[in-house]
Amino acid sequence: MKINLKFLLVLSTLFFVGAELQAQYGYGQGYGYGNGYGYGRQRSAVPQNDIPEKEPEPKTAEEIVDSEMPAIAEALELNEFEKAVLSSTLKKYVQERIEMQILQLSPEQMREGMEKITKKQDEELKAGLPIEKYEAFVAMQRDGVQKTQKKNKKEKKKKSKD
Repeated sequence: MKINLKFLLVLSTLFFVGAELQAQYGYGQGYGYGNGYGYGRQRSAVPQNDIPEKEPEPKTAEEIVDSEMPAIAEALELNEFEKAVLSSTLKKYVQERIEMQILQLSPEQMREGMEKITKKQDEELKAGLPIEKYEAFVAMQRDGVQKTQKKNKKEKKKKSKD
C-alpha cells in the first residue's frame, strides 16, 4: 500500500510539473515559434494597422502661394508692396486653376481655360508691378526659382568685384 501511495504521489507531481512546463513554454513546438500549433506566442511580430492612413488633404490656393512667396520674393528682390500685389494676384489665379482641375474638363477645354487664366494673370501683373519686376517674374516662371536665385547671386558677385 505504501508503494502505491508513493508511486501515485511521484506520478501526479510529474504530471502537474510537465503540464505546467508545456503550458508555460510550449515544449514540443519550438517554444511556440514553430509551425503555429504550439501553446507559445502566436502573434505576428509585425504590428498590424487597422486604421487606414488618411490621404493628405490638397493644399488651398492660399497655402500654396504662401509657401512659395518667400522664395519668389527673394529671387525677384521684391519690396513689401510688390509682394502684396504678386501674392494677391497669384492667390486669385491659382484658385481659378484649382477650380478648373476640379471640373475635370477635356484636355482641350482645360488647355484653353488655363491659357485664358494665364493671360488674365499676366495682364494684372503687368498693371501692378514695375516692368522690370514683371519681366523678371516671367523669366523666373520659365527658368524656375532656383536658377533665378543663382543668377542673382552671380550678378551680385560681379557687381561687388567691380
